[in-house]
Amino acid sequence: MFNLTKRRSLIVYYSGHRVLRNLHHYGQLRYTSKHFHYAVLYVNQDSYEDVKKRIQHLRSIKRVVDSARPDLDPTLTDLEQTGLYKQHDEDDYK
Repeated sequence: MFNLTKRRSLIVYYSGHRVLRNLHHYGQLRYTSKHFHYAVLYVNQDSYEDVKKRIQHLRSIKRVVDSARPDLDPTLTDLEQTGLYKQHDEDDYK
């Protein structure tokens, strides 16, 4: 049967575009923004911490940030019920 491998995404901020060639060795490079100098890299969950440390030590890497996606609640549908968002007078009512 087909098993999905657990993946985590890293947002990698860089200063030089040449480092993008090296990022392919650490995981799957899904998106790069050459204007804003960041890339989204998917790595395996089991080697996540090790890969993050190795990427931080590469030349022309400014910082490596964890993606917030695993921390989000996928069943969240209404922000008003959870208290994260309060409707103001200027907002359109339902």
